[in-house]
Amino acid sequence: MATVVRVGSLPVPLADVHGVNPIHEWPGHSGGNVALGCRALGMNVAFLDFVGDDWAGRQVHERLINGGVAFDPLLSPTGTRRAVSLVDPSGRRMSFHDGRDPDELRMPRAFYLPYLQRARHIHLSAVNFARYLFDDIAELGVPVSTDLQDWDGVDERQREFALRSDLVFLSSAGAGERIASVMREILRGGRAQAVIATAGAGGSYLLTRDGSSTPRPIPASIPPAPVVDSSGAGDAYVCGFLYGRLCGQDLEESARLGALAGAHACTGEGSSALIGRDQLLAARI
Repeated sequence: MATVVRVGSLPVPLADVHGVNPIHEWPGHSGGNVALGCRALGMNVAFLDFVGDDWAGRQVHERLINGGVAFDPLLSPTGTRRAVSLVDPSGRRMSFHDGRDPDELRMPRAFYLPYLQRARHIHLSAVNFARYLFDDIAELGVPVSTDLQDWDGVDERQREFALRSDLVFLSSAGAGERIASVMREILRGGRAQAVIATAGAGGSYLLTRDGSSTPRPIPASIPPAPVVDSSGAGDAYVCGFLYGRLCGQDLEESARLGALAGAHACTGEGSSALIGRDQLLAARI
C-alpha cells in the first residue's frame, strides 16, 4: 500500500508542519505494479504475495482482481506492507518502505509450486521470502527476472537475487557512478543474460553477455503527456521489457519497449497510467 505526498521540493526543508496538496493512498507496490502492467499488455498473470487482514490488504486485493490479475494471497501476521512516497512538482520522488515482514516468513512449497510449474516466466520482487523459491525455479528451468530497485552492489540482502536471475533490473540511483561496474559484476558472478539499469530521464543502460563490457545506452522516451509522477515508471519499464522478450524481441528492442512503457507511466498519479498493448506498439513506430 503506497501513500503519495506531493511536496514543493526535494529534499523537504526542515519544519514542524508542511502544508501539501491532497494526500493520496494507492493500493500498489512494485510486485503488484508489474503484475498489473503485464496484464494490461495482454499477458496472463498470476500473482502471489502476503497481505494483511486489514483495510490496505483488501484495497490491494480489489485493485489486482479488478485489473484482471489472478491474485492468490497468503495472510501476513504483521499486516500489509506500506510505503510513503514524497513527489516534487517535476515528478521526482523519494520513497520510504517499511520492513514489517518477519525474517522467518515463508510461502509454503505446496502453495507456490503449482504456479511455478505452469509459468512461462517468473518475476521475483527482492523480498526475503521470495529468495526461497530460487531452488525450485532452477530445477524447473523456468526463466526468472528480478528488480533490485536502487541496489548499491554492496548490500548482501539483494545479492542472491542479482546472481540467480536471468534478467536483472535495477535503478542506477543506488550505485551512482559505479553502476557500470555493478552491472559487470552481476554478469561475471551470476547467470544473467542481461542487466538493465534505468536512469529516469537519462534513459537506461543494457549490458549483455554477447556484447561490449560497456553498457549500451538506451535513450529515454518522451512521455505522451505532462509528467505527473515517476512512481511506478521502473515497474512499467520491466513490463514493457518482459512483453518484448516473451514476444520474441531481442534485448535491445525489449529495452526500447521498456522505455516507452516507463515514459507512459509518468503521466498518471501513482502507478495508474498502465500502457496497453496497442498503445505500446503504436508508440514504437
